[in-house]
Amino acid sequence: MTRSLADRAVQQRRVVIENNHGEKLSGILHETGSKQLVIVCHGFQSSKERIPMVNLAAALKKEGISAFRFDFAGNGESEGLFQYGNYRREAEDLRAVVQYFRGENHVISAVIGHSKGGNVVLLYASKYNDVHTVVNISGRFNLEKGMEGRLGKDFLLRLQQHGYIDVFNRKGKFEYRVTEESLKDRLTTDTRAACLLIQQECRVLTVHGSMDKIVPVEDALEFAKFIPNHKLHIIKGADHEYTSHQGELTSVVLDFLRESCNAEKDMLKLLLKDHSFRSRL
Repeated sequence: MTRSLADRAVQQRRVVIENNHGEKLSGILHETGSKQLVIVCHGFQSSKERIPMVNLAAALKKEGISAFRFDFAGNGESEGLFQYGNYRREAEDLRAVVQYFRGENHVISAVIGHSKGGNVVLLYASKYNDVHTVVNISGRFNLEKGMEGRLGKDFLLRLQQHGYIDVFNRKGKFEYRVTEESLKDRLTTDTRAACLLIQQECRVLTVHGSMDKIVPVEDALEFAKFIPNHKLHIIKGADHEYTSHQGELTSVVLDFLRESCNAEKDMLKLLLKDHSFRSRL
């Protein structure tokens, strides 16, 4: 093994974290030596190895920021069964990851999610309010939409008749089963209510591609209406995976993280100044 490959092996290492259901979540830690850590979350039926997750982690590492990309339960190399819906449970997977790295003396400076992962990081922020920089990349606001493309136009009728729907890919291979319970999980996940619960001190960036055919760009505008401290950036011509816009995506995200870091430093200075003033009174 050459020195460069050896260095890479040391700087990228597999970390396995147990969630609160006893399932082992598999992830890759891009270690820089910094205690600052950004967690990167994948989307629906995806994995930590998809291009947006890999490129974001690599870009963060170049900036000297450690990054961790992982597979939710039932996805990629993690244990568990894949389930349709599952938004709140995946938010709890993220909670397990955050707590693990805090136990390792890391400071979680941001959480980033792509597609469904965008919804997950927002749900996490709405519930825990302990990570104050959140990036939602191409998340879906209207969860009641977008199901026909995967399940077929008559999916509700078939679900009522059989109690479940089996989904197959274009080659006819079985992918996953949708049950009434898992569909209900999706439909009862209230994105608007979650957005309204996110605290003012939490800075949120929503990035969306103008040519996204999976989640319409109009969803990004809805997030902007309901998240208190929100910044919106539309990348012209980008699709859902940012196939030809990876550089622009990473640049936008990194700029926002820098802005958030500077804002936190300014706030800390103000707090220290106020404390010093009060101490003199």
